[in-house]
Amino acid sequence: MPLDVAGAALGAAFGEGFAVLHDTVKNVVSKARMFKPILKRLESTLDRLVPTVNEIRRLSEQLELPERETKRLMEQMEEGEKLVSKCLKIRWWNYVFKVQYSPKLEELDKEITRFCQLDLQALCTRNGLRTLETVISINKKVDSFRGVETPRGLGGVSGPQDLTVGLDMPIKELKALLLKEEVKLLLLTAPGGCGKTTLVKMLCQEKEIKGMFEDNILFVNVSKTPNVKVIVQNLFNYKDMQPKVQIQSDEDAIDQLSQLLNHIRPNPILLILDDVWLGSESLPEMFKFDIPDYKILVTSRTAFPRFEFTYHLEPLNDEDAMTLFRHSASLKEGSTYIPPEEDIKKIVRGCAGFPLVLKVIGGSLCRQKAEVWHSRLMNWSDGQFFFNSDTELLDKLQKSLEFPDDKVNIKNCFMDLGSFPEDQRIPAAALIDMWAELCELDEDGIHAIAILEELTNRNLARLVMARKDASEVSYYNEDFVTQHDILRELAMHQSSRESIGQRSRLIINISGNNLPKWWTEQKQQLISARLLSISTDELFSSSWCNIQGSEVEVLVLNFHTKNYTLPEFVEKIDKLKVLIVSNYGFFHSKISNFQLLESLPNLKRIRLEKVSISSFCNTLVPLKSLKKISLFMCNIGEAFENCTIQVSDALPNLTEINIDYCNDLKELPVGLCDIVYLKKLSITNCHKLFALPEEIGKLVYLEVLRLRSCIDLLELPYSIKSLHKLSILDISDCLSIMKLPKHIGEMCNLKELNMKGCLRLRTQFPESIMDLKQLKLVVCDEERAKLWDPIKEFLSNLEVLVAEKDINLNWLPK
Repeated sequence: MPLDVAGAALGAAFGEGFAVLHDTVKNVVSKARMFKPILKRLESTLDRLVPTVNEIRRLSEQLELPERETKRLMEQMEEGEKLVSKCLKIRWWNYVFKVQYSPKLEELDKEITRFCQLDLQALCTRNGLRTLETVISINKKVDSFRGVETPRGLGGVSGPQDLTVGLDMPIKELKALLLKEEVKLLLLTAPGGCGKTTLVKMLCQEKEIKGMFEDNILFVNVSKTPNVKVIVQNLFNYKDMQPKVQIQSDEDAIDQLSQLLNHIRPNPILLILDDVWLGSESLPEMFKFDIPDYKILVTSRTAFPRFEFTYHLEPLNDEDAMTLFRHSASLKEGSTYIPPEEDIKKIVRGCAGFPLVLKVIGGSLCRQKAEVWHSRLMNWSDGQFFFNSDTELLDKLQKSLEFPDDKVNIKNCFMDLGSFPEDQRIPAAALIDMWAELCELDEDGIHAIAILEELTNRNLARLVMARKDASEVSYYNEDFVTQHDILRELAMHQSSRESIGQRSRLIINISGNNLPKWWTEQKQQLISARLLSISTDELFSSSWCNIQGSEVEVLVLNFHTKNYTLPEFVEKIDKLKVLIVSNYGFFHSKISNFQLLESLPNLKRIRLEKVSISSFCNTLVPLKSLKKISLFMCNIGEAFENCTIQVSDALPNLTEINIDYCNDLKELPVGLCDIVYLKKLSITNCHKLFALPEEIGKLVYLEVLRLRSCIDLLELPYSIKSLHKLSILDISDCLSIMKLPKHIGEMCNLKELNMKGCLRLRTQFPESIMDLKQLKLVVCDEERAKLWDPIKEFLSNLEVLVAEKDINLNWLPK
């Protein structure tokens, strides 16, 4: 097979190589007795990967496989096919060849699994998850048009009067779902202003819908404060009927509605409840009755989890967005001014496929002179908010931010999302750190995740949860949040309604060296913000101006450069509790001025992303209050072994360390094992880590140890038996671990053990495992579960949970 392939051909060639290997293994596995166990495992691996490979072949052009890793695997599969064929020719008594070939087959199995489980995931982490052809865009768009209908039947539900584009496929999909026999209640959801009502109106004009429901299409606009009595009375009015008795209460109304619906049978009935707000989700269920051929269609800005059947309305694609914008801006022959095509595309891209945005922005530019267009483009380039001049759009968007008094925290958290750069994932772990201090939420993140779920349900953000097992209730290091640019702009706009000095969160975006005028005009800019976010691009090189941030508790620094200097004013932020430093550039960054942190008496949490840790350790200073440090995609090397002072002296009260995707980490630095008060140690997705030091036994207060997806880790050290307070041990997807420690039973407080994906762990467990009397939950795969069967007889409270196989691309955000 030729290996000099590129682009879409790479995925196709990969699929062909996989198919050849798969067929060869299937043909040989039953004939080569000597290698049957290994070949069966390889066959099982390949069988599980067939759906994934088919997707790779189909979507190869969009997937953009990592060329070097893919070609390497293709070479291995090609060699593997030859190797498997040779196995058929070897006699059963020839153990010399068995010893020679068996490790090669094991390695092939390991490499295929590693590629599909890890290399593809790392690729998407680096590139910000390029979506596949079938992956839907993020459900964050703003409604194009929402008419207010009085409750009328089909005769009153007229089609949309304005131009509509991009709804042909949604109509087909929505209609197909609605007409399914098992669907009695269907939710159509999208952000406010996304065209839900427009779509429903068009659906009602469909020939098949008209023919089925005839004049029994009942349309009700529910709105924010629904009145059940009024809704039912209006339904009677539509049918030119009156209730038998006057409706006095909601209970009366529901009873009368039931009678009305039974009266207008036997024709099928479609009740449309338009614009159901959060807090009124019980209303559609009040209107459910056990009547044949009776269906309810609900539209809402909130994706209510309680509804079984839901349809998400998506943004417009580029072509439809351009069509709608040109129509709204009246860009046709004879127009006063028609800007260059690139200028039009720039504005349309900024509208991100949201119909209402396209209409409002297009309408504001309709029949305008060239100077107005140029001014708008300049404002767009300077990052100014288009909301400032488009009050109609702002009013529409702000309706999505109305929360009850008991959920005001959710609105604040939504605005905090603007602290991170556009078009970038927001780590859930970073938000947990922020909100633990700003909102006084729990440190494990359970309440923070609940807030993100709420924002997701309201289409204000999207929480993407990574692969989860039942035991991972408080593990969120692999989860992240995405937010559409327009909703980010809304969050920033909401945060900027007060003067600079009075804002509770101050978000600064710097393009090049163009500092905001308010910052440069005063030598000492006094602010009262609790959250300060500063984002700079790859062109930033100027020195910082001064800020007096005496109230700042969370500082978020986003940048793109290989060298970055912490602002001098940091050392004067006495109340600072959380520092998040994120490099969004291609190369790891060296940070200077870390010594400024020594003067911060309240600093509890530091998160560093894509940073060279040597720059941190070279100027390591005592951080007496630091409780947690998180390193994501950092270069660690031997940094902690070459610190200016002992790590344990610099970080005496550290209780949690998270190290994730630090691919140059080969051995855990011994110095970290001197931080005796450490309670949580998480080393995940560090693919080159092969050993833990024996000194890890000194961490006698350790409660949680996560080593998941450290695929080269060979074993757990003997000294791990000394971790008597350890309650959670996670070695999932540690592909190279072949046995558990002999004295694992001395870990007397162990309650949870996650060992799914430990493919080489096949031998019987050590006898001491019977001493794990506190062990309540083991998560593993089917093969490992069998090893636990005899042990469960001695550990009566033990639950062995078989994790679902997850070798696919389903963890990609959709």
